[in-house]
Amino acid sequence: MKYRGTFSVTLAAALLGCCLASNAGAQTISPTTPAAPGGDTGVSGAIEQKLILSSAQRATIYQEVSKDKSKVAPKDFSPVIGADVPPMIELYMLPDDAVANVPAAKLYKYTMVENKVVLVDPTKMRVIDVIGPPPSH
Repeated sequence: MKYRGTFSVTLAAALLGCCLASNAGAQTISPTTPAAPGGDTGVSGAIEQKLILSSAQRATIYQEVSKDKSKVAPKDFSPVIGADVPPMIELYMLPDDAVANVPAAKLYKYTMVENKVVLVDPTKMRVIDVIGPPPSH
């Protein structure tokens, strides 16, 4: 009887250790592995989400945001997608009417530069999109 109990405990411990080791290995992400250039992964290995807007959504955002002429960035800021946004640039929440049909856009902020809406990821302080005035027909 003594050996049988010891064997059960040893077997259970071995199985538990095996399961924990295989689960830990499956979930490990190396933070030191850099992302491939131009890839969709961030420093932590997490996939970065991209905001994809239709032309109608872009026009709505531009139309709603451009109503308020007071939210303009300094002229020396040149917005380029992927560029860092200087900390002195004031960012604003997108109006509810602008993001009504684009719930994912609520995560982003904006500023206006040279009659263009500059969408910014406020956690990374990077430009994610630049929306100019819709073409006139």
